Amino acid sequence: MANIVIITGFTGSGKSGLAIDIAKKYNGEVISCDSVQVYKGLNIGSAKVTVEEMQNIPHHLIDIIEPHEDYSVGRFVKDCESAINDIISRGKLPILVGGTGLYIKALIDGYDFSSTTKHEDFRQKYFNLATEFGNKYVWDKLNEIAPDKAQTVHENNVKRVIRYLEIATFGKQENTSYSVLSNYNTLCVGIVEDRELIYNKINQRVDVMIDLGLQHEVQTLLNKGLTLNNNCLNTIGYREMVEYLQGKTTYNKCIELIKQHTRNYCKRQLTFMKTIPNLKLMKKEEARKVIEEFLNDTIKQ
Repeated sequence: MANIVIITGFTGSGKSGLAIDIAKKYNGEVISCDSVQVYKGLNIGSAKVTVEEMQNIPHHLIDIIEPHEDYSVGRFVKDCESAINDIISRGKLPILVGGTGLYIKALIDGYDFSSTTKHEDFRQKYFNLATEFGNKYVWDKLNEIAPDKAQTVHENNVKRVIRYLEIATFGKQENTSYSVLSNYNTLCVGIVEDRELIYNKINQRVDVMIDLGLQHEVQTLLNKGLTLNNNCLNTIGYREMVEYLQGKTTYNKCIELIKQHTRNYCKRQLTFMKTIPNLKLMKKEEARKVIEEFLNDTIKQ
């Protein structure tokens, strides 16, 4: 049975560096499990690994779609399964790395590929309402008719809020779920750090993004006609910079909000990671040791 290693965890916790180290030592390739790094042109705000940082290790599911395109959990699961099969067919180790917990959980728990019949007019109506009255207005509509679903999604994740509204309104087809990882020997670790340390790393990371030109990156995307209705821009770092460029906040407040929202996201990441079956939470160096023991033991068998 082939091995698969999954490394998730806090934003800025060193997941990518650890994945590359493991890949170099155990003949592996990296599959990104990040919902923003799939987009071309969203490099700085997503902390996308650079060519130099990859150290000649092949990376998959990075820069695979244009920023105006939609990308779903279901599409990720299919793309990830294809990448896993390709890597294993060449005798290499798939190493999945990323902080998008929903992606990780869909791989482990299984993903329901049933879908509500698309109701484009319905969706457009609520996107327009979000633009006119704010994201919370649409979230409140969801909370009125499906409060259980509303509590699982942030108001700024407009696309998912509208998806849940659509399901609550029109219903859902029969479940066709299956787990991509059920036939593999899988280890899943989540890297966590002490709160003060990770918050300091986040603050430093945001400062680096600003210095690297996050504002220019976002302006370039806006110049291409993208708006906050595009899923890629409605993410931490991009959303706040868009609002600054639209004159809705000051530059200093924008930077402060990116840091604050990233810290808040870390809290949500920890909560979500605790719902992922068999995921082991630990600090990075402990994770390195556990992964190497897992791989060494299975190689001997």
